[in-house]
Amino acid sequence: MIEFITNVRVLYAHTDTMGVVSNVRYLEYFEAGRNEFLRKIGFPYTEMEKENIALPVIEANLKYISTAKYDDLIQIKAKINELPTVKIKILYELSVQDKLITTGFTIHSFINLKTFKPTRPPEKLIKLIKEII
Repeated sequence: MIEFITNVRVLYAHTDTMGVVSNVRYLEYFEAGRNEFLRKIGFPYTEMEKENIALPVIEANLKYISTAKYDDLIQIKAKINELPTVKIKILYELSVQDKLITTGFTIHSFINLKTFKPTRPPEKLIKLIKEII
């Protein structure tokens, strides 16, 4: 298992009239955690795109446990439990002040940006994940 933590401050624009984070914003927080996860293992998304590979979301799951509000600092834990194949599953836990607010996962397919067909993950990514595990 590999896990990294990222912190994001809730913007006013992310909230409704009650000051509560809109439920659709949690997928953006997942994305922030995912991008930092890739950056921290040494293979940011921009490097993947240079190899003509993209990671579209093909499935997303969220479980809302509590709420975040304007100006809260959300801690995003992003982790993987297994080596990617043509797909990668990333798990998330979002907390505010050690209180779990949301859990979920996203599943992504590695695709070739020229053909938009599934492809294997970059060897460099697999190597970096194996080194950390």
